[in-house]
Amino acid sequence: MFRKVHYLLTLLCAGTTAAILLVMSFIYLYVSETGLKQSQFLSFQHAMDNFVNNFKQQNVVTHEWLSRMETNNSYFIRIMDNGVPLLFNQRKLDQNRLNIEEEALDCFSSSFSVETADPSMEETDSHLEFPFTASTGENYYACVARIIREKQNTEILVLYPLRDLNAKIKNQRIHFALIDLAAVFLLTLFSFFFTRKLLAPIERNRKEQIQFVAAASHELRTPLAVILSSVSAMKKASPEEKENFLSTIDSEGKRMSRLIDDMLLLSQADAHAFPIRLQPVECDTLLLNSFETFEPMAKEKNISFTVSLPRTALPPCLSDGERLSQVIAILLHNAISYTPSGGSISLTLSSNSTKKPEALTLSIADNGIGIPDEEKDKIFQRFYRSDRSRSVKNHFGLGLPIASEIIRSLDGTIRVVDTPGGGSTFLVRLPFRS
Repeated sequence: MFRKVHYLLTLLCAGTTAAILLVMSFIYLYVSETGLKQSQFLSFQHAMDNFVNNFKQQNVVTHEWLSRMETNNSYFIRIMDNGVPLLFNQRKLDQNRLNIEEEALDCFSSSFSVETADPSMEETDSHLEFPFTASTGENYYACVARIIREKQNTEILVLYPLRDLNAKIKNQRIHFALIDLAAVFLLTLFSFFFTRKLLAPIERNRKEQIQFVAAASHELRTPLAVILSSVSAMKKASPEEKENFLSTIDSEGKRMSRLIDDMLLLSQADAHAFPIRLQPVECDTLLLNSFETFEPMAKEKNISFTVSLPRTALPPCLSDGERLSQVIAILLHNAISYTPSGGSISLTLSSNSTKKPEALTLSIADNGIGIPDEEKDKIFQRFYRSDRSRSVKNHFGLGLPIASEIIRSLDGTIRVVDTPGGGSTFLVRLPFRS
């Protein structure tokens, strides 16, 4: 499912950005080509101004000058003197060129109104430039000029092929097409990796939810099976046996209740609705209360249990005392559960300063079975239990994840290191807020 969503998001992201890029490219090409055509047409108009002025100033128009103008500027020049073509135009009989010239004159006559020259005027001139497309499909700029001097009527047609302009526009389009193709490829590549990274937390969260539900179902199935079997056995049991079965049902029911409470607590953390109530807390007093609570459990297993506090009383810290007690209880309960008889557990509170501390460090060290290095990060995952701890029935693998979520909500950190000589040491670091 996520692969399909990944591909669809990649297509959507790449398609949207590519569409925007293509639209911007088309707009730029339109503006650029329009500017090129306008600039080229203005240059042609200025060139025709100079051409007509130079033509007027010459008493004798030589074939050499006309040939040079055609060669240097790629012009087609046709001159009629009182309706008679000059010998210059008769030297090369190119029927295709003659047809194009006739088409240009027909286009001029049909598209523009031509004023009849006033015979009383001894000297006058006019010229008009316009774009023209021949029947062959080739584009030209055309200029039709009329010069009247000493009752001599000279008509000039100049055609300028737009091959260079069209080639420039074509090259520009090819360059933009290649650039757009490369950009679309890079955008698709970026979208692929970006959407994959975007979906990674969602996919990971979904996998964790599936694992969470599967593990929770497995953990709930065991006490539920015990309860159902006890209820079934009670039907045929004696009164004395019924009491034992009722005790088992009560024990397993409480076990299920603890598991459900832990799951609800973690679901609140996932919804960022973890209940935290900040208030002044005397951390050293809180630590002593926890020590007194778990001291009987340690004595029952013949475990040496010690507590160490700063010599000077710490000022109250703004935190959640109830949640801190819960974290300490989880860590101490684990330490007592996994420390063999005759072992030792130490509970330590320290700070970097007694007057204005910036951080508090809580340490719970034991010399129990220890935690392998490859499992030190995994133990904070939900329902994770190492193979050596699966025989402990009262541990579901939710205590350390809950402790981690509480410490994270208090802007602190929790980690585990090896105790010198064997065992595990949990280090909790909390910011000190006064």
